[in-house]
Amino acid sequence: MPTVDDDLPSGLGPEQFSARIFGSAGPATDGGLELAPFRGVRFVPEVAGDLAAVTTPPYDLVDDAEVGRLLSGGGHNIVRLNMPRAAGESYREAGETLRRWLAEGVLTTDPDPALYVYEAAKDGTVLQRGLIGALGLRAEADRVVLPHENVFPGPVRDRLALMAAARANLEPIFLVYEGGGDAARIVDDAAREEPLLGFRADDGLTHRLWRIADPALHARVSADLRGKQALIADGHHRYATYRALQARHHAAGDGPGPWDRGLALLVDSTRFPPHLGAIHRVLPGLAPGDAVERARKAFTVTEFGDENAAVRALGDARGPAFLVGGGEKPYLLTSPDSAALARVMPSEHSARWRCLDTAVLDHLLIGDLWNVPENENAIEVVHDDPSAALDRARRAGGTAVVLNPLKVEDVLAVANGGERVPRKSTSFGPKPRTGLVLRLLDLEGDR
Repeated sequence: MPTVDDDLPSGLGPEQFSARIFGSAGPATDGGLELAPFRGVRFVPEVAGDLAAVTTPPYDLVDDAEVGRLLSGGGHNIVRLNMPRAAGESYREAGETLRRWLAEGVLTTDPDPALYVYEAAKDGTVLQRGLIGALGLRAEADRVVLPHENVFPGPVRDRLALMAAARANLEPIFLVYEGGGDAARIVDDAAREEPLLGFRADDGLTHRLWRIADPALHARVSADLRGKQALIADGHHRYATYRALQARHHAAGDGPGPWDRGLALLVDSTRFPPHLGAIHRVLPGLAPGDAVERARKAFTVTEFGDENAAVRALGDARGPAFLVGGGEKPYLLTSPDSAALARVMPSEHSARWRCLDTAVLDHLLIGDLWNVPENENAIEVVHDDPSAALDRARRAGGTAVVLNPLKVEDVLAVANGGERVPRKSTSFGPKPRTGLVLRLLDLEGDR
């Protein structure tokens, strides 16, 4: 696996880069799924302020306008650490800010290694509950930690620069696994006690955290997870960054250390099935009428006069289907032509992969019929909300493509087969709140 730095070779595509960074080649090891305790670093509300005001969603869901709003309030918002460039500061300065906040009592370090139970609830209904710990890093070939998306060198280089400068994991990645065993009972038992902290945030969710410090419970969790397999639900670039940092230390002869793990939330999907939402596309440079006419070459096209009815029809559709809008009326695209699919779909992929809605979208609609380059300038994304995607397309004079979410079992099967779903295929949630607990690599208890 390569060291990822400013000398990263050019011309390395996402598939090749992902294969190398995730470690898809090489012999398997004996290490199973591991979630180790660590000494958590947390905000002190009496000094830092309201936890709802200093924590945020994951960094890649916070846009520039939101960062500006968070920074304008001053204080100790987590974006000062994980998005320092928005405040005009370097990654080195972010690391210095982290240490200064520790010295000033804005942040505190828990005295002993612990696992942390994290819960997200809405109106009294628990949506998600899982364990935050230090995830043992595994090569993809080990079939223990499964990525399902490719990663790109740029974001990995960026996160590696921050992680190395801060010497910390500033926010957890999110994984799911099929459990139902002893670890699930330990999590539920902990959640019956008084939480370490709890607050309602502007995302409408109540976030709570408990601390499990008993080594006997750690041992039970370890034993229960040993034979399990976890799917990365969110945080592929950060997991790749963990792997790159690990490779850097090993190449330097540092041997085993805290760089062999990374901060993660692990959720038992048998107890708390994740919400898997769709990621819709907006193509600002493609006129809706032109998009529909080109789509007729390979799809059955049905016109709708009502947006809500069209969205319902999309949800009821069998097989790959898309709702195209942005003009006066939405259109449902169904039944893609089999000859057209055979012509454009990559033959090296499995039959299951070739039937994914996002694969058909990328190769038949966007790449072939519409001939639109796949980059951030030509294609924007909107998570979950069909109306938001359609509204954005109308404002831009472009085309929105609304999708059905993929099925969790399809994502898992594709990943288990060593494949990746197309980019921007999945939006797993709820995503863990950033800033609840941090992990410093140079804490004595983490070695």
